[in-house]
Parts: sequence; C-alpha cells; structure tokens
Amino acid sequence: MTGGNTDKRPHLTLETLGWNWEWEACFKDLQQPAWEPGRVVVEDKHHYVVFTRHGALRARAAGRLLHRARQPGDLPKVGDWVALIAYPAEEKAVIQQVLPRKTCLTRKVAGKEVSEQILVTNVATAFVVQALDCTFNPRLLERFLLMVVEGGIQPVVLLNKCDLSETVAEQVAAAKACAGGAPVLTVSAKTGKGIKQLWEYIVPQKTVVFLGISGVGKSSLINRLYGEEVAATAEVRESDHKGRHTTTWRELIVLPNGGLVIDTPGMREFHLWMAGESLPEAFPDIFALAAGCKFNDCTHSVEKGCAVQAAVAAGQLSRERLASFHKLRQELEFLEKAGRLRHRRGGGRPRDFLAAHEEE
Repeated sequence: MTGGNTDKRPHLTLETLGWNWEWEACFKDLQQPAWEPGRVVVEDKHHYVVFTRHGALRARAAGRLLHRARQPGDLPKVGDWVALIAYPAEEKAVIQQVLPRKTCLTRKVAGKEVSEQILVTNVATAFVVQALDCTFNPRLLERFLLMVVEGGIQPVVLLNKCDLSETVAEQVAAAKACAGGAPVLTVSAKTGKGIKQLWEYIVPQKTVVFLGISGVGKSSLINRLYGEEVAATAEVRESDHKGRHTTTWRELIVLPNGGLVIDTPGMREFHLWMAGESLPEAFPDIFALAAGCKFNDCTHSVEKGCAVQAAVAAGQLSRERLASFHKLRQELEFLEKAGRLRHRRGGGRPRDFLAAHEEE
C-alpha cells in the first residue's frame, strides 16, 4: 500500500466516509422519509459540520434531541452517523437522531465530576502515540490501552520520535510488556521512518484515531500521512518536552488512500471511565498468572499461594506493572460505586445541561 504517495484525493461521498448496507439498514428502521443520513465530521462546542449527499452542511441538534438527551454523550460526536433534515439551499441541517454507535472511546471528564465524556465514535483502530523522549510512560500507555479496548476498538501502539532516542530497543521492550498483544510500531513523523508499516493499518472507508498527550506528535504523523499540513502543529517546549495544545476541536480527515482519521486534542488529563470488563484484555499476563493462585478471590497483594506475587519475586512480572494494575482496578471500583450512588440519587442529566444548549 502506497498510502500518501499519491496526489489523487478521493472524491467525497457517504460511501467514502464508511456508509454501507449495515448503516443503511439501521437508517431505514427509523421510518422517517423526510430524514437523510450524514456523518459528523467536525464538532466545536456543540456546533457541527455534517457531510451529506448535498455535501458539507453546518448543523445543530434538534430541540427534540436535546430534550431527550439525558447526558452530553447522547448528543452527536465526531464519527457519528446521524439522521437529519437538510436545507441545502441554506447549507444547513438539523440533526434529529444519532444512529447506534458501533464503537465509542470515552473517558471520565477532567476534574472531580464523575461523568462520562465521549471523545470519538465508530472508530476501527486507535493509534496510541507516545514519544520516545523523557515523556515516555508505560503506565500511561496502559491507561490509554485499557480505554481503547473497552470501547471495542483495535489498538496499535506508535512510538514516535524514534530518531531522537538512544534507547529504542529498551523502550520498545517496555511498551510491548504492557501492550497486551497490541502491535507496537516505531515511527518518526520527521524522517518518515516506519510510516510505510503504519499505512498497513489504514484502509479505505475505515476510521482511525490518534490518541496521546500533547507534544507526542499526533498531528505531525497525520500531516505526514496526508502529504501536506492539514493538522495544526506546534513546537515542543525544550524546558519540559511538553507540547502546546494545538488541536482544540475534533475533525475527521480523509487521507489520500481513502482511509479516515479523526484528529483529537492531546489529553491533559486522562481518567478512566467504566472499563472493568476489559481489564483481562489490557492485562492478559496478570490474569493468566492469576489462574494459578491458591484462592479464586486473590487480590494479588498479601495472600499466600499468590501466583502473581510469585511471578514478581521471580522477575517474570515487573512490580511497576502490578502496581499499575492495582491502581487502575481501584480507580474503576471507585467509579462503579460512584456511578451506582449517582443513579440512586436520580442522577443523569446535569441540572444545567439543557439550559446551556438552549442558550446557544
């Protein structure tokens, strides 16, 4: 696959953006002849750009959709397929309903509030990007991978800026140790190293997303794939190797080979949402070891006959990975309890959620 070596850009249609017989069947079930399908390609503070058979239209959510939404995640997000009423002469549309999502990447909102924030939807592959510099963090990588797996998305680890590292082999080994079997690729947006291998995971009509904190080179990688600057970039501060927050909205970009990529903001804070069911997929090594524990309810901390602790003592499992497992499991247990409490109290739609939209 040559990917970005061609200057021929695909002609945009609904099919180019992934519309197929499955989405068509889902749309027909709505039985609304006046409605049309479209895909959300830009979201900016609840104002949207939706691609339709009429082309790109500026859109807003219908009042009925706002009133039925119990939480912000019920409203359209980039990647969503939606049913809408189009006004092509005015280049506008009103979104009536969000079609059921196939995959969904979520996190807990930043701060102390216990609620869900949907980042992107209907994504096939998530490239979890880390830079091979002083910001390289296997524990953060585990956190990203857990949320990707929970969303039903195929993860691929990208270790960017390999041209700047003198310890690539050691960093690759550390990434593979916590990748849970996900592919690990070393790339350089600056030199182009590894980009050909990256193209193998990007296919026409399938959507991918690049995830990672600011400064790891997500936008630079997208620009390299696209063949020109289509995503905003900023220099990394040499003092602390942190990137300036250049991407402030989420946008769907069509690559030269017909693959689709959603550009997302770097995440200053990345808190887990309800992802307990995917712990075995994110930590398959620990769960495989746990099968040999003496007690079925072993916490892998102080019990005698714990196969996981024995593996740590034997050097087969790092103490840092086990500590990360404990920390993430405790965080998920807290979120589960907080969610149950919020539900009993009648939580759901924040008090000012609807008012905030009605003011816009």
